[in-house]
This record gives sequence, C-alpha cells and structure tokens, in this order.
Amino acid sequence: MRRTSMLTTALAAGVLVLSGCGSSEESDSGAAAGTSSSADSSTAGSSSDSSALLSTADSDLGTIVVDSAGRTVYMFTKDAQGSGASSCSGQCLAAWPPVVADSAVPQVDGVSGDVGTITRDDGTVQATLGGWPLYYWQGDSAAGDTTGQGVQGVWWVLTPDGAPVSTPPGY
Repeated sequence: MRRTSMLTTALAAGVLVLSGCGSSEESDSGAAAGTSSSADSSTAGSSSDSSALLSTADSDLGTIVVDSAGRTVYMFTKDAQGSGASSCSGQCLAAWPPVVADSAVPQVDGVSGDVGTITRDDGTVQATLGGWPLYYWQGDSAAGDTTGQGVQGVWWVLTPDGAPVSTPPGY
C-alpha cells in the first residue's frame, strides 16, 4: 500500500510540473515525455571547443545543438520567436531551466544560426538561437539525451541554423 501511495504521489508531482509548462488559456495535448534518444557528443560531427556555450552533436534526430557539456538544448513553441522574452515561468522553469549565458554574445562552435541573449524578468541572461530562448529538460540525465523532444507537442531540439527539429519522437 505504501509503495503504491509513493508512486501515485511521484506521478502527481510530475503532472503538476508538466502542467506548469502550458498556458492557462489552452490545454496542451501530447506525450508526457519524449523517447530516449541520445546524441553522441564525441563523434567527428561534434564540436570540441569547451569554451563555447553552444556546440553541435550528432544524434538520432540529425545534427543538433548542445551546450559545452553535451547537454541538449530545447526551444518552446509558446515563446514568440524574436520577441526578446520567454513564456516559461514558475513551474515551467522547474522542468525547463533556461540556458544561462555569461555574456551578451555567447561563444559557439559549429552553430550557424543567430545566437544572442534575452534578459529574463529575474535578471538572468538566457541564451537564444534563431530568436528562440533556449532551455534544458529536467528529464535528460546524460549528455546527448533528447528525451524532451516533442514533449506536449511544444518542446523541440534545434538544428545548428536555429530551426526546430519537429520530427516527433520515435520516427
């Protein structure tokens, strides 16, 4: 009985976190989590400049953008591309923390899209690619994981030119 209660509590907490990523005006449908794909940040197609905030890695989804530690970065379709603002706050940020930049012009290696930053309401400087604010997914446990791909149909990895990879997980 206690084991079932703990599992139910954990599942309810996960649903609350994911529900914080949607708007109160519309309901998100889709998978609660993506599939477990991974990028190999040690392949020849990967970049090697450890001072770069963003680089690239080969994955099951093609060449994607990762950070200097090989962690996959994501965009959120509820953000308005190029608006200079993020729509992810509160519980959304608990599940999808921002990719923080240490300068207004982050260093990149292998990324060809327009890289910049926005300043969040709390003063955090968040990296952008192609006008999309960048985030991590709490469900990725290792460098190159892409388990956030397609979550709720609004979270996507990016190609080096800043285009979302909208291929649903498992394809």
